[in-house]
Amino acid sequence: MFSRQKKNDTTLEQQVLQVQAGDEKLRQRLIEDYQPFIATSVSKVCKRYIDQKQDDEFSIGLIAFNEAIDSFQAGKGSSFFTFARLVISRKVIDYIRQQKHHRRMIPLEYSDDTNETYTDEKSVSELSKNQFIENEHAWNRQIEIEEYNEQLRKYNLSFAELVKFSPKHQDAKRQAQKIAKIIYEQPEIRQYVMEKKRLPIKKILPLVNVSKKTIERNRKYILAVFILLNEDFIYLKEYVKEV
Repeated sequence: MFSRQKKNDTTLEQQVLQVQAGDEKLRQRLIEDYQPFIATSVSKVCKRYIDQKQDDEFSIGLIAFNEAIDSFQAGKGSSFFTFARLVISRKVIDYIRQQKHHRRMIPLEYSDDTNETYTDEKSVSELSKNQFIENEHAWNRQIEIEEYNEQLRKYNLSFAELVKFSPKHQDAKRQAQKIAKIIYEQPEIRQYVMEKKRLPIKKILPLVNVSKKTIERNRKYILAVFILLNEDFIYLKEYVKEV
C-alpha cells in the first residue's frame, strides 16, 4: 500500500537519493504519497487513530519523515521504510514526553526512603530530568524491540525461537555473532540474505572456520544477529557491541 514508485520503476531508496541530490519536487511528492505510512507509524506509537488534519503528532511525523529523507544512508543496508519508521517513532515519543514534562508540576519538596527532604529546587529538577531521560530511553528501546520483532517475522523467526535456539555457551554465541558480521560485511551475501531471507551456506563456508553443521545448528541465531547489524537499531545493537 505504501510502495508507490515512479513510472520508470525507480525504487524508493533511489528516489530518496534523488531528493538528497536536490530534487525538491520529488521530496514534496514523496511526503504527500507516503502520508498514510506516516499516519500508520504515528498511530502505532500513540496507540490510537491519528487524524491527519487535526493531530499535532501527525505534524511531528511529517517533519520526522522529511528528516529521515535527508539523513537516510543507503549503504547501511536497511530499507528506507525501516529507517523512516524508527525516526518517526523517536520524534513522536520525544514530542509526547516533552508535552508531559511541560504539564507536570515540579514539587518544591522531595522525600526519599531515608525521610530526608530536599528543598533545593535544582536538585529536584535534576532528579526529574534524569527520570525523564530514563523513561525516554525505555520508550525508544521498546519501539526498537517492536520493530525488531517485525523484522524477525519477515525471516520466519520469533523471540520465542531465539530463546530456544540461541547458543548456550558464550564461545559458541560469539562465534555465531562473528559469522553474522562476516555475512553483513560481504555485499553479495548480504544482499542475498536480505532478498531470500535465508543463509547461503555454501557461500559462507569458505569465509569461516566452522563446519556446515555448526552454521546450520545456529542458523536462526545468526540470522537474528544479522538483522540487528543490518538495521538502524541504536539500543539493541548494544547486545552485540563486541561484534
